[in-house]
Amino acid sequence: MLLGSQIPRFNTTPEDAEFSDEHGEDAVWYAQKYGLTADPWQETVVCSWLRVSTDQMWACAVAGVTVARQNGKNGALEIVELYLMAQLGRKILHTAQEVKTARKAFLRLKHFFGNEANDKAAKFPELNAMVSEVRNTNGQEAIFLKNGGSIEFIARSKNSGRGFTVDVLVLDEAQDLHEDQLQALLPTISAGPARNPMTIYMGTPPSTEELSKGNGLPFMRVRTNALKQKEKVAWVEFGARGFVEDMTPEELAQFVQDVENHANGNPAYNRRILPSTIAGELSQFSPESFARERLNIWPKSLDHISVIPDERWNERAAELPAKAIADTWQTGAFGIDMNLERNKVSISVGSYVPDDEQKIVVELIAAARYDEGGTPKLVSYLWERAKRIHPIIIDGRSPAVSLVPHLKKKKMKVYVLGGSEFVEASMGFYDAVMRDKTVEHHGEPRLDQSVEGLGKANVDKTGAQWKFVPMDLTKPFHPVMSVVCAHYGTVKFVRRRVGERALEEAGHGFG
Repeated sequence: MLLGSQIPRFNTTPEDAEFSDEHGEDAVWYAQKYGLTADPWQETVVCSWLRVSTDQMWACAVAGVTVARQNGKNGALEIVELYLMAQLGRKILHTAQEVKTARKAFLRLKHFFGNEANDKAAKFPELNAMVSEVRNTNGQEAIFLKNGGSIEFIARSKNSGRGFTVDVLVLDEAQDLHEDQLQALLPTISAGPARNPMTIYMGTPPSTEELSKGNGLPFMRVRTNALKQKEKVAWVEFGARGFVEDMTPEELAQFVQDVENHANGNPAYNRRILPSTIAGELSQFSPESFARERLNIWPKSLDHISVIPDERWNERAAELPAKAIADTWQTGAFGIDMNLERNKVSISVGSYVPDDEQKIVVELIAAARYDEGGTPKLVSYLWERAKRIHPIIIDGRSPAVSLVPHLKKKKMKVYVLGGSEFVEASMGFYDAVMRDKTVEHHGEPRLDQSVEGLGKANVDKTGAQWKFVPMDLTKPFHPVMSVVCAHYGTVKFVRRRVGERALEEAGHGFG
């Protein structure tokens, strides 16, 4: 019978001889006394987090675990929290994104200590004898011990954590953790009484859509720094071995059906999680969602989370041809996009290549500053190149739609993409790069950087339809969006024919 792997895909905890696992081993033994027996993989997590140096300081002040849902990561945390409170007298602040999640964690730990001090019905009188107070008020749940140890449970907000001073900060559901929440919470451990702070991150991979909103970015950053060994982090990760970015849709569909990947991604496979349960999820999730939610597959790193990987994009790069050759290309459509601040504009063009029936060359021909006073200059720039012949494509959600009346006044061919058409444009451009290889570009640095920040967000529950979204807000979104629009317009509205085009240099700005 195939069982889930007990060996983590990654474990970045230092293993030098100077470090000891005595606290981790003691914690596992202590929890077992009260009926909480660790799986081998959970024992690995506990020992990795609680590893100490010769001066009894934590080997890593930051710890984390990521494993697919329902495998038992909360069991590992309970072992650690029980030991830290009862044996080491540490103060813990346990946070979750939702009130109900924080309360569930409280109820699991209260199982060991009882409903109140001097609780005659307590399951473990020895532990209940340590209790000075159990606070059951919704939203203010807490357990306080006579040895000074305690644990308090709260739901996160941008102001949560104020008034707390603790030794250990737990960030459950870290895939939803936002920067402002982290900023509010981290100071709680800066002056903890034990003077040996620890932050624990727990969760599953953030979705592309959530990352684009800023949710989960701290979790992603901790993982990236751990795997790149930029920071000393006790990061323990269980998941299938692969990256969605490296796979075509066909390869990903095959990957998620492989039972070996099910076992590698779920240590509780054929223990607490049945193969039939996973089969049911597989029939309902999209391949991307299944890879994230059940196989616990993360984006490569903060530097490599684009839906179009660098290597695939670079494969489609070609040298800029001589002008005599470029002049034989057939100009297709133009695409325009602006940043949200409306102070930068990008213009791209798609062109057919005469010696290839399918190939389209996309070029970023202008990426310049812009202000409202530059509108006449921008319209003139497009008129010189598109006239009333070549369509100009603009995403309906883009600030560039403000240009539509000015372009139509010149009777230019303007087409504004609706929501479903933008989905078609996104998926069509992705397929042209990743599968059909019918797109070429010239390695323009601003466009390359823009592609690096591409993410995608599902527009239906199955994940069968999706659209491009900005993933990395440090990278401009408008250059690649202008290219996506130009490509869509060239495919959709321009019939291949023998024609001429002029290769134009971008101006210095439209403002």
